[in-house]
Amino acid sequence: MVKRMKKRNRKFLGTRRWGAGNIKNRRGAGDRGGVGKGGGKHKWSWTVVYAKETIGKTGFKPWRKKILSEINLDSLSNRAIEAGGEKPTIELKGYKVLSNGTLSRPTVVKATSFSKKAMEKIKAAGGEAVKL
Repeated sequence: MVKRMKKRNRKFLGTRRWGAGNIKNRRGAGDRGGVGKGGGKHKWSWTVVYAKETIGKTGFKPWRKKILSEINLDSLSNRAIEAGGEKPTIELKGYKVLSNGTLSRPTVVKATSFSKKAMEKIKAAGGEAVKL
């Protein structure tokens, strides 16, 4: 098989400007050949084809997502027993109630979010699921 490219010499790659001659020769950003996203006018067709998401106003997107803590119905059942009373109220701000387990007694559960099955199980036990 024919060698098409000559192997690069890696002897001087750590030095200041190997292959550029004097340090003055390749000083600014002009020696990089217009590689970046600059020059929107003469690269417009590339932008339209390959980077449509960069066109127009996208608005503000928060970079932090609010992560909810999770709690199961078994844990809620234990809390309801500790609270006592006929229909205890449990308030869970910043929690999502998941359907693992069962609710042993009617309870009013106030939480940020519920799964569908958890809501069904709470209502089946005679309680209420209230979203905060």
